[in-house]
Amino acid sequence: MLTGKTVVIGVTGSIAAYKIPNLARMLKKQGADVVILMTANACNFINPITFESLLGNKCLIDTFDRNFQYSVEHVALAKRADIVMIAPASANVIGKIASGIADDMLTTTVMACPCRKIISPAMNHNMFHNPIVQDNIKKLKSFGYEIVEPDSGMLANGDMGDGRMPEPEVLYEYILKEIACEKDLAGKKVLVTAGATRESIDPVRFITNHSSGKMGIAIAKAAMLRGAEVTLVAGHVEAQLPPFVRYVPVVSAEDMFGAVTQLSEKQDIIIKAAAVADYTPVTTADSKLKKSDDDMKIELKRTKDILHYLGEHKRAGQIICGFSMETDNVIENSSKKLYKKNCDMICANSLRTQGAGFGVDTNVITMITKDGAEELPLMTKEAAAHRILDKLSKM
Repeated sequence: MLTGKTVVIGVTGSIAAYKIPNLARMLKKQGADVVILMTANACNFINPITFESLLGNKCLIDTFDRNFQYSVEHVALAKRADIVMIAPASANVIGKIASGIADDMLTTTVMACPCRKIISPAMNHNMFHNPIVQDNIKKLKSFGYEIVEPDSGMLANGDMGDGRMPEPEVLYEYILKEIACEKDLAGKKVLVTAGATRESIDPVRFITNHSSGKMGIAIAKAAMLRGAEVTLVAGHVEAQLPPFVRYVPVVSAEDMFGAVTQLSEKQDIIIKAAAVADYTPVTTADSKLKKSDDDMKIELKRTKDILHYLGEHKRAGQIICGFSMETDNVIENSSKKLYKKNCDMICANSLRTQGAGFGVDTNVITMITKDGAEELPLMTKEAAAHRILDKLSKM
């Protein structure tokens, strides 16, 4: 995912430096060329050999180190960097960068980098909330630096409060957001539905389906990585929700219908990947509770058809994509849905196809438009999400 990308990580004098080797390993695993810059104080918390062993790159500390190729090293590195992250960022280094001070390899390189820069503060709670530190952070924001808000909890000295650097997985997601994909959906608003709705029978039981929400979540994350402003309306899901996405939780089909119809008008692309329960009980909870399980007969009524509503109320320039899970006559049945519900595309798959059912991490999708059908091979849901967005972005 990050092959050909250069990620520069600046490590400063903070106990949180111990988390950065894991971040570096995660980035290298995705193909990134990771270069570590360290302040002299950072070397008191973690040995540069740790990074050099993991990455195979020299850890840069001294601006005037003569063991470089003949080039102005901080300028050469700044030119090829795709992103710079300072993590952990001490109050001292935050202040120096905000004031334009470049007196070591780290600050000199940061000053020379034209690429996106991310700062992850890590310090004592009282230091973080010092008005001078907060003023420096505001100044960096005004210059276009992105600030990763620190976590709250027990700090290194045993105090409770905010100031902790987030876990490497969080920092990794910040980097992916910036450089993993081309921003071909920048400026677009994308609404995705995901997961399974639940219709209560009584206070204990409900009607639902086997949807895990993995496909919808993969689409939401892919759209975010491609620069879109993403809203995810999700019922019950069994996958981790993507970061940097507006999340609207729902339970029932009625909840989802209300959320989608309220949000739909301002969206450029709507992708309905949720598996909505088709029926909801009519009888009241009280009447059902008075009956035994053997005698209980549940009267059902159809839930509102979200995709049909979206097709009826589609505005000019809006793209609507639905999903169709079939067991037989997949192309024929899904093609009928395309026209009946006024969609621009239907992503069809079959429960009978190995690797394409509910709950798995792969899918086999046929993308159906008015121009025909394109069948995709078995692939991960993340890869399928990008293929779907490729198709939609060209419409």
